[in-house]
Amino acid sequence: MASVTQSRLPHERPLLTLAGAILLCELVGITGAVFTATGVESWYATLEQPALAPPNWVFGPVWTTLYALMGVAAWLVWREGRGRELRVALGLFGVQLALNFAWSFVFFGQEAILGGLVVILLLLFAIGTTTTAFWRIDRRAALLMVPYLAWVSFATYLNYGFWQLN
Repeated sequence: MASVTQSRLPHERPLLTLAGAILLCELVGITGAVFTATGVESWYATLEQPALAPPNWVFGPVWTTLYALMGVAAWLVWREGRGRELRVALGLFGVQLALNFAWSFVFFGQEAILGGLVVILLLLFAIGTTTTAFWRIDRRAALLMVPYLAWVSFATYLNYGFWQLN
């Protein structure tokens, strides 16, 4: 019975479930930002910056937007998907969201540049896999993941640059 209710919920209460999906993603971002804020104020400021590193103020608006897009994408998949395909897609989404949080913890919280590079490479793979799974259910959802994939690709370049320079 729970799976029937779960699959009908985004159709019966679309605005509430959409807001919930976006809020969940934003909360992951806010939780990870605790590590980021601490690191940016101290350790990160001492690092030699790679070329193309944007000013710190850019990251907040970009990540807020990306988390909102991720929430909409997950909601579309939840709304349109069924059965095993839905469980796999949302499971992969959960993995990439956990890796997203883990990167902030490792890079900023632990001040581990190489560890952050390992995590962000796993994250990049997980985003690609999630996007592929989303494509099979709702192409709009997959397209909403593309800016996130692009930004994390850029962040991977930055993380690698920090590792090389520091």
